[in-house]
Amino acid sequence: MLRSVQRNVPLIARGMSSGAERTVICEEVGKNAGLITLNRPKALNAINLDMVRQIYGAMKNWQDKSLVIVKGAGEKSFCAGGDVRAVVENGPIDSSRNFFREEYRLNALISAYKPDYVAIVDGITMGGGVGLSVHGKYRVATERTMFAMPETAIGLFPDVGGGYFLPRLQGKLGLYLGLTGFRLKGKDVTKAGIATHYVESKDLEALEKELIATSNSSEVAEVLNKFNVKDTSDFVLAKNMEQINKCFSAPTVEAIVTNLEKDNSEWASSTLKTLSKMSPTSMKVTKKQLDLGLNCDLRSCLKMEFRMAVHSVIKSDFKEGVRAMLIDRDQSPKWDPARLGDVTEQQVDRFFGPLPDGDELLFDDEMKANL
Repeated sequence: MLRSVQRNVPLIARGMSSGAERTVICEEVGKNAGLITLNRPKALNAINLDMVRQIYGAMKNWQDKSLVIVKGAGEKSFCAGGDVRAVVENGPIDSSRNFFREEYRLNALISAYKPDYVAIVDGITMGGGVGLSVHGKYRVATERTMFAMPETAIGLFPDVGGGYFLPRLQGKLGLYLGLTGFRLKGKDVTKAGIATHYVESKDLEALEKELIATSNSSEVAEVLNKFNVKDTSDFVLAKNMEQINKCFSAPTVEAIVTNLEKDNSEWASSTLKTLSKMSPTSMKVTKKQLDLGLNCDLRSCLKMEFRMAVHSVIKSDFKEGVRAMLIDRDQSPKWDPARLGDVTEQQVDRFFGPLPDGDELLFDDEMKANL
């Protein structure tokens, strides 16, 4: 894209290979902008630890710029999530711990980033891809965008700050999305409050070109508003929001199931069928995560989720979920416990407790203070 724009030599970010097949391309463009391209299109731009380090390194180097744009290579995906298969198959818990630690530190950096941060969420945007976008100042969806937080289907929970942004969506929409993994597409990603703008994919090249030519924040906002497509059609879940708010306002997951059974509509039956496939433990953990997250700032949520993630790697349905859905692909995970009623409060609380070795997530300023 943007062959007419003069680009500087691509930046080799920390941890970045100089080989031909770079997984992240970091370029200084225009007078004062940076462009980050996730470059694993065959893997739907799923991010691994090396990619997290590349992005983090570039963003730290570019804190004096006025604009940073992040996008995915290809037309299918912005970022389909963290490479959880690699997390599970890498074996040692320390390796998985490092991935979550550095991914969550990147999420926090994005949230507090001084330059204008524009994520072009064109295509599949799930899990870790949501973390790369939703905490930034601007998120641009297209007709090809498909948003989801499907972690309960693999025995995990909606991490990367899901405990922060999901309960802040309208009504109980966030809990519904977090428990069911429901997929939002195109303009509905903006209507849900997840994206800030909607732009047709055919206009992305022109949008990028004009963004790179900006010199300050007000010009960035003007360009985004210029390309933003207004839409007055109903949100895809508008007809179900009253039911979502009523059913998912229950204090427990069991009570949510009871409310859905009482509702007895086609939507409720479909939702029950979806929930029946999810890890019972993950659903209860997710419910508590979002309840707690509503009253926490992002950094506190990420600290909580780091504990949850490491506990998930130590003992949970996570490995079995990844096996069933992504490795063997038999779509038949053997959850333990298998029934919602058999998941105890003590089992849920374990995910939120201190880690066995006392290790906790620390951010840059906290690490400097401890030196």
